[in-house]
Amino acid sequence: MSDPTPLPQREDDDTSVGLCQGILFDLDGTLADTAPDLAAAVNKMRHERGLDMVPLERLRPLASAGARGLLAGGFGIGPQDHQFASMRDEFLANYEADLCIETTLFPGIDELLDDLDERRVRWGIVTNKVARLTEPLVAQLGLGTRAGCVVSGDTTPHSKPHPAPLLHAAKELNLPPERVVYIGDDLRDVQAGFAAGMVTVAAAYGYCGNDLPPTQWHAKHVVRSPAELQQLLRDIC
Repeated sequence: MSDPTPLPQREDDDTSVGLCQGILFDLDGTLADTAPDLAAAVNKMRHERGLDMVPLERLRPLASAGARGLLAGGFGIGPQDHQFASMRDEFLANYEADLCIETTLFPGIDELLDDLDERRVRWGIVTNKVARLTEPLVAQLGLGTRAGCVVSGDTTPHSKPHPAPLLHAAKELNLPPERVVYIGDDLRDVQAGFAAGMVTVAAAYGYCGNDLPPTQWHAKHVVRSPAELQQLLRDIC
């Protein structure tokens, strides 16, 4: 199910062109393909219970929803179930133990970030993943010393789709929100970016595990590959 937060209303002018001074990226499904390791954490739980593995492709679209989505896909339970809290803790412990085994940057992302660095465009990461998972993962992916800021799901009192994490990141980059682009593969990313007054980009190459397709999220732009995203950022930044 998608978040009940109302959809943003897209502006159809070209005010984003030439005004961008900084980029913020979601992490899971936008910069990095974390689904294999997230799915492995669920399947370890199933194995220990004598259950068959769930194919990665069934769990992949749920990866952006974190423990909530993956436990729903792996066990059909949600936060209302009495077992959810303990199973979430078990899932997170499994994931933390094998955080970056098969996780990689999506093809083309490293080149995109190199291009931003060469053009001296400031960029950072805003994710709903908690800091104890975000920080070591970002470091293992080689992004820790490159990103201008890294904002986790528990950095501020609110997580996406609330705009607080994005506004915090803009402050960390010392940029006004209206000069920042936010890119993500989940409806919540577009909602958060819109609420923060940022230019929004839907990464349709990511997990996009919502009821609505990315073309209906009312993002300012929709891209279908990191290469297309790189070209877009060259055009508007």
